[in-house]
Amino acid sequence: MAIQGIITGLNHKNFEDRNMKFKAAVLLVSKEPLVIEEVEVQPLKVGQVLVKIDSSGVCGAQINEIDAVKGQDLFLPHLLGHEGHGEVIECGEGVSHVSVGDKVVLHWRKSKGIESQTPIYKNSTLGQINAGWVTTFNEYAVVSENRLTVIPNHIKNEHAALMGCAVTTAMGTLMNDAKARVGDSLAIFGCGGVGLSLIQFAKLSGCYPIVAIDIYESKLKEAVKLGATHTVNSLDRNYEKLILQSNSNANFDICIDNTGLPDVLKTAYRLTSPTGGKTIMVGVMDKKNSLDIWTYPLHFNQELIGSSGGQCNPDLDIPKIIKLMDNNMLDLENLIGSTYKLDQINS
Repeated sequence: MAIQGIITGLNHKNFEDRNMKFKAAVLLVSKEPLVIEEVEVQPLKVGQVLVKIDSSGVCGAQINEIDAVKGQDLFLPHLLGHEGHGEVIECGEGVSHVSVGDKVVLHWRKSKGIESQTPIYKNSTLGQINAGWVTTFNEYAVVSENRLTVIPNHIKNEHAALMGCAVTTAMGTLMNDAKARVGDSLAIFGCGGVGLSLIQFAKLSGCYPIVAIDIYESKLKEAVKLGATHTVNSLDRNYEKLILQSNSNANFDICIDNTGLPDVLKTAYRLTSPTGGKTIMVGVMDKKNSLDIWTYPLHFNQELIGSSGGQCNPDLDIPKIIKLMDNNMLDLENLIGSTYKLDQINS
């Protein structure tokens, strides 16, 4: 059971040959394991950057993409991964915010710079392989300039990879979506990479209580280390009552669901204060599911908000995260549950 998986130790080759082939994890069929294939990069276009990938986070959203949670995948076969770290190898025409040799975070949220065309890779058997503006489950990636943020060399590679989604999403969710204030009561459902990051930002923001809810005791123990004031195992049949007791039997100012599970979201919504409380949906619900809630409180200031990466701005937020890390105010090491090689991605 991983809190946040990290792919490390990617093998790299000399990139002098523009027709060089390298390994990438390809989604050929939805709901099937990824297949490691050799792919060939095409010449860079305006705004594109070639990056050598050394670390990638494995986000729950990517698992959802493999499982076609949002519906039929119209872009198969394609590459995956949207949070990573690497080194800039080559810059296409017009690129001005990154340079060859820069250490960079790869992220899916837009930042400064050109938004390029999405790249196309080639495979001798499969032909064309599609990709988005950023992919990270590969040894090299052609990335749009506005999906890269330069960072200092002293940042650990695995920590940098988590800044591409998990940590920036958490920061943005609390600051931009929830607009958390000192003393706000907060319940966090799901303590993966985003959830554990949320706990840390909530502590820094002065929220109280900070209640962590999960089915795994190991995650709840980490939650306490990182700042949760209370924990509840949702396998307990009285868990909803226990959550309320942690807030003196009052509903919460903010409830954040990271799971995307309908029953969990319904509980989060039910435990949110009907007078100005916010339920934030970070996890994405499967398209085939539906949500049965009483909407009356939404007419009287209760809010149900869908988060898109916390509306974060990586160019502005990543330097703030690094400042907190450098001053020992933010712990990313304990977000990493396991590490493995690209060839082991289906493990």
